[in-house]
Amino acid sequence: MTIKDIAKLCGVSVSTVSRVLNNRPDVSDEIRGKVLDAIAASNYIPNNSARDLVKTKSDTIGLVVRGVSNPFYTDIIRAVEKKIDQAGYTMVMQQIGTGDDEIKCGAIMEREKRLQGIVFLGGRSDYTSAEMALLNIPFVCCSYSNQYGTLDPAEYSSVSIADEEEAFRAVTELYRSGHRRIAALISRTDDHAISELRYRGYERALQQWHLAQDPRLVISTGTFRIQDAYESMKQRLAETDDFTAVFAIADNMAIGAMRALREHGWSVPADCSVIAIDGLEISNYIDPILTTLCQPMEEMGTRSVEILVDMIQGRSGHRHELLPTTLRQGASVRSLT
Repeated sequence: MTIKDIAKLCGVSVSTVSRVLNNRPDVSDEIRGKVLDAIAASNYIPNNSARDLVKTKSDTIGLVVRGVSNPFYTDIIRAVEKKIDQAGYTMVMQQIGTGDDEIKCGAIMEREKRLQGIVFLGGRSDYTSAEMALLNIPFVCCSYSNQYGTLDPAEYSSVSIADEEEAFRAVTELYRSGHRRIAALISRTDDHAISELRYRGYERALQQWHLAQDPRLVISTGTFRIQDAYESMKQRLAETDDFTAVFAIADNMAIGAMRALREHGWSVPADCSVIAIDGLEISNYIDPILTTLCQPMEEMGTRSVEILVDMIQGRSGHRHELLPTTLRQGASVRSLT
């Protein structure tokens, strides 16, 4: 879809579409709305960088980071930038909000920055081929995959952990420590992304070890934020405290939960054990040190770039890699056996 196609579709001139795109005032509200609706419906992406269009070759790789405040990404970004530099390319990064469209952002960057490839750090797990058709360059999904989408695995690359398996492992650690009433602190049970995958691992562990599935022990926060985890745990403790351990799907959430538990008069791990997944640096400096499954963040970033560069240079096709976590024992889990 080009600007000429948009003009033809709306029955206006190319210059009128251009004025709308540049937010010029000399266009009626009716025509402006018609043009904007056509642009949204057609997924048309304007190219605002005429200067970059004259380039015949680029050495640039894009990094799109979804979730600007997520501390989990810090080490990955550093590793991505280092590896891109070592490979002889230049990195250009764009940070977007959790509700923004990383694919459209990447497509705009591709056209304006003449990208050779893109690393998407954080993103949806339900892409379709139609959506990804916006991109004309290789890309790698870093820290997540596309389990809930219809995109063929041969159409994209990914580097992540096995979220469901690692959640199963975390809950099993609690079970082997003697815990039978285990609460789950999640974002949502049905987000078609990491929260749902890790919740499924929690459920599977309960089934595997013949533990009762009690809806009251599933605490949904709606986000991964510390404050929301704190508030949600605080509210649930006011309703029931019939559990001896908590599995938090992220370190951030575990930190918020631990404060709520302390304010409830409980000691961690004497009265309640806590385990999580991530391995954030800050969780190694709280009291008690959080027991967590550490993701290999630097390796995740490095491997994402290596796979992308191999595709850019024609050495290989799409690949999918699952990296193992490492259990950091910490001091937030107590054995009841």
